[in-house]
Amino acid sequence: MATIAANIQQVQGRIAAACEQARRDVQSVTLLAVSKTFDATAVREALHAGQHRFGENYVQEALEKIQALAEEREQLEWHLIGPLQSNKTRVVAEHFDWVHSVDRLKIAERLSAQRPEALPPLQVCLQVNISGEASKSGLAPTEVPVVARAVAALPRLRLRGLMAIPEPAATLEEQRRPHRALRELLQGLQAEGLAVDTLSMGMSADLDAAVLEGATLVRVGTAIFGTRPRPAP
Repeated sequence: MATIAANIQQVQGRIAAACEQARRDVQSVTLLAVSKTFDATAVREALHAGQHRFGENYVQEALEKIQALAEEREQLEWHLIGPLQSNKTRVVAEHFDWVHSVDRLKIAERLSAQRPEALPPLQVCLQVNISGEASKSGLAPTEVPVVARAVAALPRLRLRGLMAIPEPAATLEEQRRPHRALRELLQGLQAEGLAVDTLSMGMSADLDAAVLEGATLVRVGTAIFGTRPRPAP
């Protein structure tokens, strides 16, 4: 059975190969290890293998891990990548470094108001429903420019870019299409003068397509930690 360290090395190899194909610098892509449903022991094992950035989907589960790994806090960067309800914004503003799943202005306003002044600005991405799925959270692509301008103006936050979870696709070209659309949306914001630089897209199954289309941050769970050990809460 492969170790977490070996899996991280393998994923980094996939990223490097996709970067080479896209003629990109491998340093332009950051790996986010998605540790949802895995315990603090698995996170610590990944940390010892040199992985410092971790993505969590569920706020309460993440807070338990953040507390369990309090001694390692300075080495860890915690990213919320799952849905965020209004009643959870305060604890997220107090404990996370990044939030990828801002899908409406109200959430951003609450995070801004509740981010402690002693902490650096909270890094945020707008979640875009790039495939137009009824079951998915996220802004419609047409809503992004107006919301992005409003979020960029809020104190205690720094708007970094866009995030999406495209619907699964069978071929590389089909996988690339929604990632390309998200990249073009980001380029539109940049053309308006917004200082955004992050495309959070690509997971274990479509990492290669995402890197080919400009992903700067890929969210990989299964390929690092293995099959989920228990159903998500």
